[in-house]
Amino acid sequence: MKNVLVAQSGGPTAVINNSIRGVIDACRDYPDIFGNIYGAWHGIEGVLKEELLDISAQDDKEIALLKSTPAAGAIGTCRYKLRSSQEQDFERVVEVLRAHNIGYFFYAGGNDSMDTANKIAQIAASKGMELISIGVPKTIDNDVGDAEFKLVDHTPGYGSTARYWATNLLCANEENAGSCPADPVLVLQAMGRKIGFIPAAARLADPERRLPLQIYLTESGVSMHEMADLVNDELKRSRRCIVVVSEGFDVGDIGVQKDSFGHTNFGASDRTAQSTIVSYLNSVGLRATGKARGQTVGTDQRHSAPLASVVDLQEAYESGRYAVEIARKDGNGYMATILREPGELYKVRYDKVPLDVVANSERFFPQEWIAPNRIDVTDAFVKYARPLIGDVWADVPLENGLPRFTRFAPIFAAKKCAAYIPQAYQKEV
Repeated sequence: MKNVLVAQSGGPTAVINNSIRGVIDACRDYPDIFGNIYGAWHGIEGVLKEELLDISAQDDKEIALLKSTPAAGAIGTCRYKLRSSQEQDFERVVEVLRAHNIGYFFYAGGNDSMDTANKIAQIAASKGMELISIGVPKTIDNDVGDAEFKLVDHTPGYGSTARYWATNLLCANEENAGSCPADPVLVLQAMGRKIGFIPAAARLADPERRLPLQIYLTESGVSMHEMADLVNDELKRSRRCIVVVSEGFDVGDIGVQKDSFGHTNFGASDRTAQSTIVSYLNSVGLRATGKARGQTVGTDQRHSAPLASVVDLQEAYESGRYAVEIARKDGNGYMATILREPGELYKVRYDKVPLDVVANSERFFPQEWIAPNRIDVTDAFVKYARPLIGDVWADVPLENGLPRFTRFAPIFAAKKCAAYIPQAYQKEV
């Protein structure tokens, strides 16, 4: 039997560990096919450093708790990119996988992670290795796949972040309604880089459009000057306004910082869109008493376990399980995917898509889902996104009144290879 290695990379989600649990549970269903199960500690970096957490040696209770454990603390994540020029890294990956008899590699992540999984699949084929590399979809941005939603309808992680934002907007409305004489404008910034699926989810809190809500997607192309006029128009109507803006909305120079994937890291940049907008609105003047104020929601929008969607949790788990079925039946070089069945009743099926098709893919928010006024989304988007947030609260086990998350014991596979520094870090040493 060949052993199993599961890993994840990129930003975490509230449900990613349930995908990992799905992989683990499905592999355990076939003890005659899948051997020992390891977790790469901090993604592909764990492979390069030969840091393989022995999941098979963990308590069953801790594995079960992955269902409601958010983010990436259980086995870690990374933003390390395997570049074609880094031949040493590829040789090291092969060395470590062979040393530990790894025959199945499951990598959970978004478009850049699928690129890594695809490169592992390709090098395995070129080296004649008995290795099957499979992608497990994950991203809060919902940007993996195609513009027509035929390859990927949505990714696990998005539904929970959408639910977070719908809930957050309802709470923000109570704040703004109560304090609007002093703070008539509240500006909220959402994650998603330059892709608008996350801020769009705020509309789920108010599908009948009763609130003074304006949504500014990067894709809408609205300028700061136009925004000020639109906000003041709303202040004349309602005496208050809630603004939800993409973190990638164009506000000029924000002192950009980039991660190792080459993406703008808005949370690490010198300024935020929200703070810039608040300053701008207050400088040009509001047609109301008081001042604009803002809130930049942080990484909690991608790891809030209590606000996780039960639909998202289930689909994340089933995606992990289906990835194992792909490995068992179809072989190397695929990603598990979720496709929506036609009809009014929400129903999905699980399928596969070649890794080289989704690797480094980037799906933007559809223009046809942006409202004609460019500061809202259409009912078609609401119909698409509403089923993803579920209808009941997620069950999060408590211990001493607080959430109880997975606590894996630090049991690692014995190292069989020489020490190694990942190639991208060698210049830093």
